[in-house]
Amino acid sequence: MDVNISKIDYRQIMEFSLDPLIIHTDLKIIDINHAAEKFFRAKKESIIGASPLDIFQETAKIAIEKRIQSAYLQPAKVIEETIYRMDGTTVDVELYCHPVQIGDTTAIQTYVKDITDRKKTEKKQVEIIKQINELSATIVPLSNEIAVLPLVGAIDEDRARMLLEVLPNKVQQQNVKYLIIDFSSIYKIDHMVTDYLFKIHNIMSLLGVRSIITGIRPELALIAINIDNRLTSTSTMATVKDALYSLGMNFKY
Repeated sequence: MDVNISKIDYRQIMEFSLDPLIIHTDLKIIDINHAAEKFFRAKKESIIGASPLDIFQETAKIAIEKRIQSAYLQPAKVIEETIYRMDGTTVDVELYCHPVQIGDTTAIQTYVKDITDRKKTEKKQVEIIKQINELSATIVPLSNEIAVLPLVGAIDEDRARMLLEVLPNKVQQQNVKYLIIDFSSIYKIDHMVTDYLFKIHNIMSLLGVRSIITGIRPELALIAINIDNRLTSTSTMATVKDALYSLGMNFKY
């Protein structure tokens, strides 16, 4: 059976869309669907004729206007923005717009997707990761002046930066004079890790804290030296026990 595509009712397609849709041209809204009415908490009559820029914060309007103009030529990339509803409340959304032909008029169709729940989930995940990282930066006191920082797993840039930020306060709060940084459970070393390692060592020195690195396996040691030969000047020992012996802590069996 032949189907005449030109007979498809585009307005009906719009209304059945679950996502809010806005049709606008020359910075004037000419149509919205029912989902958009619900989302923006306003009747269609009060929205049609308004500028699509009205929903954006002042700081974003210039960039959004440029984006709309470029969308007449080709679909714009999906972006995230915080926009206003008609009642003044704000909401985080994904926006996607593309050109659409309505009779002789070229307009822009903008899809609006509420990502509030996703943003909340992402924020929770960031908080969880932050808490895990803070726990992984726990300094374990072994005596009045000696403590060990056991590092576990992989160190990415965020975790390395966090170590650099929190360690100075922690060693001062605990009156640490000797800090053993144990890498025996770290399975990957790259340029970023060695760079932060060197920075941590220098900051400890400025604070009057002697840092000793332990637990770097031979294969990782070779990688680390090839990446940054500054580490040759850093105090290192095979194990935490060796470091403790060097600091005068003897063990009886």
